[in-house]
Amino acid sequence: MKNIFDKQFADAVILRIENLQITSQPLWGKMSVDQMLAHCNVTYAYTYQPEKFKKPNFLKRFLLKTFVKNMVVSEKPYAKNLMTAPEFKMAETKNFEKEKNLLIENILKTQQLGANYFNGKENFSFGKLTATEWNNLFYKHLHHHLTQFGV
Repeated sequence: MKNIFDKQFADAVILRIENLQITSQPLWGKMSVDQMLAHCNVTYAYTYQPEKFKKPNFLKRFLLKTFVKNMVVSEKPYAKNLMTAPEFKMAETKNFEKEKNLLIENILKTQQLGANYFNGKENFSFGKLTATEWNNLFYKHLHHHLTQFGV
């Protein structure tokens, strides 16, 4: 798995994002490119602004940790057309440039904070994660959706 905390790989992901166009079409799935960018930004909002969201109750958190966490933080790639959690679904049109710029800012912030910042940091849904788990969560999700849009 590539390391989003490494400047070289973070820059490579940003270059892929910069290659997106408002007219980019998905190779699979239902999201438009603007919705995909907004969808990817939700992960960072949960990480950097968790106070904006209602914390999952005990049962939901138990289910997330038990059945979802390993799929999200492992190195195994996501399958195409996976179900998206309701909190990550985008129904409306989004501002393409705004979402693209925000995603780039989020990636830069994550890379600059580095692996040590994330090691043992609490995740909104899954509890404390290692730096490797955080990396997999961030990079795998981005790679999946950038591949979805052919970049």
